[in-house]
Amino acid sequence: MAVLHFVYNMEINYEKMADRCYFTIKCIPKEDARQHLLCMDILILPECNYSYGEDSFGNRQVYGCVEEAHNKFVFKVSGDVQIIQTDYEEEECKSRTGMYCFPYGKCIPGQGILNYYSSLVFTDCNNNYDTCVYIMNKLYQDFSYVPESTNVETTAEEAWNLGSGVCQDYAHIYISLLRLAGIPARYVCGLIIGEGESHAWAEALCNGKWTGFDPANNCLVIDDYIKSGDGRDAKDCAINRGIMWGGGRQSQKVSVIVEKND
Repeated sequence: MAVLHFVYNMEINYEKMADRCYFTIKCIPKEDARQHLLCMDILILPECNYSYGEDSFGNRQVYGCVEEAHNKFVFKVSGDVQIIQTDYEEEECKSRTGMYCFPYGKCIPGQGILNYYSSLVFTDCNNNYDTCVYIMNKLYQDFSYVPESTNVETTAEEAWNLGSGVCQDYAHIYISLLRLAGIPARYVCGLIIGEGESHAWAEALCNGKWTGFDPANNCLVIDDYIKSGDGRDAKDCAINRGIMWGGGRQSQKVSVIVEKND
């Protein structure tokens, strides 16, 4: 077993004073067969009352309202997660599998992805796991990681036609291809060891269990990853959502640190 210490820090600066802000933030590690949250601290500025809850996908969230006027919003969460040595996230819940079988949202394939899927050769794929590994390897070879080449609104088809993208795009394209292959797949948001921002990958249903695959790094999800949310596409597990009165234009900075505890 390993223990990962994580720090997620988000700062939003407003051009003008915001009179009030309602927020929902999803960056609390999930509890499943692969990970267990040991401890956690949360800092929100300006100080306000907040509550914990879960969305319809079981993603843990913090929500509340800043009622005083402010031009900066800070959210910081830190803690320790125990990573358990298992090769899957959780067992299948059959009543929830259907939503991950069909094209949806940013994972709807267009002609470009359909043509690419038709070019794939599955001769040596004997089961869902083999197919997932094969498609992941091919996508890693045929798609390029280029920072800032896309944005949060980019779809799988748009990124594929561009030929490059970031981890979100890899995950969306990969999920589109898996669903075309008849394999239930879902989008995952979380953190990965090192420094940077949040990370995205995918999970696929293999032999009745949800298994993590990281197509941007062409590897399985092991003990370097902390999962915070999953859904049909990135929108279902967006880390930050909110409504504010006033504020004008805004800029956001996010920093993430994940390291192993000795």
